[in-house]
Amino acid sequence: MTDFTILLFDGFETLDAMGPAEIIGILPDHFRLRFCSRNGGFVESAQGAKVDTLSFSAVAPGGIILIPGGVGTRALIRDDAYIAAVRSLAQDSQYTLTVCTGAMVLAKTGLLDGREATTNKLLFDMVTSVTQNVRWRRQARWVVDGKYYTSSGVTAGMDMALGFVRDVIGEETAKTTARHIEYIWNGDRESDPFA
Repeated sequence: MTDFTILLFDGFETLDAMGPAEIIGILPDHFRLRFCSRNGGFVESAQGAKVDTLSFSAVAPGGIILIPGGVGTRALIRDDAYIAAVRSLAQDSQYTLTVCTGAMVLAKTGLLDGREATTNKLLFDMVTSVTQNVRWRRQARWVVDGKYYTSSGVTAGMDMALGFVRDVIGEETAKTTARHIEYIWNGDRESDPFA
């Protein structure tokens, strides 16, 4: 079983985190779902949902991390200590996934330099202004480049999470999971109606 850790912060977008959490949480034989923040304790989403978290020190190397987006990312990209901590966690991960403006946080670490990535289409210009070293893709529901998965806005994180499950476990498990949550999965990462 592999740890799947969602990195939360004040002002995270609820569905960015909880959509993938719903999908990963259905697969306890494969993943141990955890929520962590820099210092642990309660963090609050942009919509007012409070989640009790472990600290970054609880994130084991070799696991999977997911960085959601949200209004809180705007402050995080100016926090050098936070970016350094995320860089270390992402370097030590087996896979790193981002949703929406979470790509901005990962891009700021430099780990996406030279790689393809995508992000929220309504905020595309803001996110991509953080660095020109990433090969940003305006049209993509989600992008995979090596161990890095980046998705477009909010609900795209669920499509990406199911795509990730397909990649690491198998197509039938992804389809069964989507049926279980009664979700109409866009399984084509190139199909981006919001671009």
